[in-house]
Amino acid sequence: MRRVIAIALAGTSLLAGASLGGCSSWDMFKSAPPPVQVQLESNPPGADAKTSLGPSCTTPCSVSVPAPDGPFTVSYTLNKYQPASVPVNVINNPGSFTTAATVTTDPNPVFAELQPAVPPKPIRKKPHRPTKPKSAPVATAPAGAAPAGVSPFPDPNAGSPPQR
Repeated sequence: MRRVIAIALAGTSLLAGASLGGCSSWDMFKSAPPPVQVQLESNPPGADAKTSLGPSCTTPCSVSVPAPDGPFTVSYTLNKYQPASVPVNVINNPGSFTTAATVTTDPNPVFAELQPAVPPKPIRKKPHRPTKPKSAPVATAPAGAAPAGVSPFPDPNAGSPPQR
């Protein structure tokens, strides 16, 4: 029986050695990082949020993204609001033989404050108004002249007694 166990162990070690021949590390014992849950929020709510990794949803929501190797962005769009984009950093903790690998994001939740879109100013066309002709300057009387409404002739009734 000992021979059977020894032969089985030798065969297993040969198969393991052949399958690991191309591997130079013990990566097969490390667990793959799980997908990352990212909470997406906006003010006002109801914006379409899309990650540069693919998943999207309508805020407030949560998406599961594959564990990225580096930073990614979340783009927010909503009618009557300017679009916004928020960068997200990825914090990768590879773990060890006794602890699992973890991936977290900063910030989480990812929040965007959307600004109202400024409507374009309407182009006002000024109505065409005909130009007024310039009027002739008003003639003024010389300084020594009598005021307007006074005749240079004497009043024939002045100085006479009133008639009855």
